[in-house]
Amino acid sequence: MDCRDSALFSGVDEASCENMLRCFSAYEQRFTSGQTILTCGQQQDMIGVLLSGSAALLRLHPDGNSTVLESLEEGSVFGEELAFTGFRDGSALIECREDCRVVFMRYDQITKRCENACACHSQVVTNLFQLLSKKSLHLSRRVEVLACRSIREKLLCFFSQQSEECGSQTFPLPFSLSMLADYISADRSAMMREIKKMKEEELIAIEGKRVTLL
Repeated sequence: MDCRDSALFSGVDEASCENMLRCFSAYEQRFTSGQTILTCGQQQDMIGVLLSGSAALLRLHPDGNSTVLESLEEGSVFGEELAFTGFRDGSALIECREDCRVVFMRYDQITKRCENACACHSQVVTNLFQLLSKKSLHLSRRVEVLACRSIREKLLCFFSQQSEECGSQTFPLPFSLSMLADYISADRSAMMREIKKMKEEELIAIEGKRVTLL
């Protein structure tokens, strides 16, 4: 299992990574599209690293609908949000979007004091808390989008965030339009109509998955 492309193991060499995976009681599993990788409230002590494929963190609503809280690509780490926010009612899950390979490891094995006081273990713990900080920022930005009243306001807020993050008026969409509708909690058809109006009013231009704020 090669996890070096994951942000969790940034700054850790191959040999140390392999040693720590054994120390963390790591094991690999495969999932197919549409399959549930992890239901929040189960295996709270586990952290997953997405070795290949893509997945999404979904919040489930009583009416049967769901909201995409986060898109996960190759190298992403998930499960730390389960350990810290404690979705213990089964109201959220990690769903495989494209066939996945995932390595799971024990959360308490990562955070406990290393008997050998190894620098690489300390680096992984540092990386974990940096990931948590980024996730907190991501959720704050998501709240900012959802606080907007209209679909247009939500889209412009999201596009502005992406533009700022990329440092350019032109930027790639991080996920599909269907997932964007889920992300802003809007009906996809209504969102597409609003995007068409925004293009006609020359507020935005879209080519493929690249958006330009005009």
